[in-house]
Amino acid sequence: MTNEQLLMIFVACTGAAVLLQAFVLLAMLFTARKALKLAQEQIEELRTNVLPLVKDTKQLLTNVGPKIESVATDMAALTSGLRTQTAKLEISAGDILERVHRQTTRVDTILTNTLNTVDRAAAVVADVISVPLRQLSGFAAFARAALNNFRSAPPRTVNEPRPTHAAADKDLFV
Repeated sequence: MTNEQLLMIFVACTGAAVLLQAFVLLAMLFTARKALKLAQEQIEELRTNVLPLVKDTKQLLTNVGPKIESVATDMAALTSGLRTQTAKLEISAGDILERVHRQTTRVDTILTNTLNTVDRAAAVVADVISVPLRQLSGFAAFARAALNNFRSAPPRTVNEPRPTHAAADKDLFV
């Protein structure tokens, strides 16, 4: 083959390749246009569905925004007032507890002193009653012994030492 023939074949092949490239590009163009048209339709459908929702949401936020701010402000004021009232209540409760503690201490002291006085009075009364009773009992024992001694036979002449007093006779005056 000659150079001319080779050149012709090359030109023909190049032309066929260019023509093939042109068809591929044309197919890509149609596909891109079709995809673009489909995307535009979907975007338009999205706009028709989402745009009213966005507008309604914007309007709702515009209407509700000041109310939410008002509620937040009111809640902050309420919380501050509650903190103040709680602090005052804690102070009052502390004062009340301190007063109750002082009064219970005072009542405890009064009751303790009263019970001590009653105990001392009971001891004095017991001493006042028991000492004369023991003395009276001793006197009665003496009288009985004396009477028994006068009625009985003459004493025996056994010289046994007898104790002159007992330990229980410490309060007896006879």
